[in-house]
Amino acid sequence: MNRKMVFKLVNDLVMTVLMLIAMAYYITGNTIHEVVGVVVLLLFVVHNFLNRRWYKVILKRTHNLRSILQTGINLLFLVTMVLMMISAVLISSDLFPFIPINNDMTLRQIHVQTAYWGFIIVAVHIGFSWAMIINSVRRMTGITVTSRIRTIGLRIFAVLIVVYGVHSSFEGEMGSKLFIYNPFGWFNDHSTISFLIDHLSIMGIYIAGTHYTLKFIQRVEQRGVQKN
Repeated sequence: MNRKMVFKLVNDLVMTVLMLIAMAYYITGNTIHEVVGVVVLLLFVVHNFLNRRWYKVILKRTHNLRSILQTGINLLFLVTMVLMMISAVLISSDLFPFIPINNDMTLRQIHVQTAYWGFIIVAVHIGFSWAMIINSVRRMTGITVTSRIRTIGLRIFAVLIVVYGVHSSFEGEMGSKLFIYNPFGWFNDHSTISFLIDHLSIMGIYIAGTHYTLKFIQRVEQRGVQKN
């Protein structure tokens, strides 16, 4: 694997982990939250720079169902991140306290809800690239032979993650966080480890769901081509 691909994977992995840490506001405190947020912004800029070719060919891509869905998710991810970062700077009290905002309740709500929506969207975004990520990991680890036992084991592990993720979603009231107005955010009585495990498992729902939905779509399209 070339160095650029390794750098892209490391950049995206660090950005994802830091996004989760930034969501643990009541664990980290405001100053760490803001510092981590700035780092996430820089990594997001790097991510878009490394993937700038995608923007150049966006109108030239083959417009099958997968391509349309991926373009929509990527653009939605971009808009969500931009709104989240702009609102973050405007309501900042530690790193950017010199920006005068009189009534910031609406901005706080935009920041909180775009953060939770961004959390879901980034998981779907990863799901679109999951096959590529798996192939890259295989090349990095030297795994060239397929194993039925390994495949079954990994799928069972994925099911367990999804089941626990569904449990964590209900326990953490994820639906409320996405749709109910709360300008002060949501308090969760979690340790750092349990917070990360719960939220990684929730991400697993959308990563696995997206990955296997795309495989289903691909099979349907292949059958349609064969019939024609």
